[in-house]
Formats: sequence, structure tokens, C-alpha cells
Amino acid sequence: METVEERHIKAGRPLKTIKKDIRAAVRFSRTEYFIVQTKAAKAGIKVSAYIREVAVNATIKPRLNEEERQFVRQLIGISNNLNQLAKKAHQEGLLSALQYFEAFRDEIDKLLKRIRHAE
Repeated sequence: METVEERHIKAGRPLKTIKKDIRAAVRFSRTEYFIVQTKAAKAGIKVSAYIREVAVNATIKPRLNEEERQFVRQLIGISNNLNQLAKKAHQEGLLSALQYFEAFRDEIDKLLKRIRHAE
């Protein structure tokens, strides 16, 4: 007579080596989902695998720390002062001074943009 263990024949799908047993839900608008589908198709993988890969391996740009925020505030204050000087020079008819200060202000604006978009 056969025992239960001897009669059990393994059939069906083989067991996975790494079981993904936790499910996380993400909501997309139709447009966002279409974009994700397109990117997954370009990568040649399924949408769920694409989302998993991006979620695990993506790098997030950190926000500014307190020191950098203070630096930005100081630069904004300098920029405001330069704007006031440029306005005063323009009112008094000093065109060359206005051009000088506007160029200086533009340089500070570029610096602020680089700080804001720094990686």
C-alpha cells in the first residue's frame, strides 16, 4: 500500500527562488500610466517590473539643507539690493551704472538657478 507522500507527484509551476509576497498599490492618471507603459515597452520589460526597478534603483535629489537655505536667502537679499540700486541708477539717468548692476544681478540669478537645480 502506498503512503500519501509516495503518491504525491510534483506537478504545476515550479517554485520561485525569490517570492514577492508584499503588494503595494500605485495610482496613475491615464496619461501617467501611458507614459509608464511606453517607458516599460522601450526597456523591454513588463510595467510591474519597470515600476519595481525604478522604485528600487532611482536616485532622489535631496532638498537643500539649512546651511544651503541660509546661503540662498543671503543671495536673494543681495539680488534685491542690486535691483534697488539698478532702479535708483535708472531713475537718476545713470545708464552705464544700470547696465553694470543688471549684469551683476543676472550673474546672481544664474547662481541661484544652479543651486536650485544642482544634483
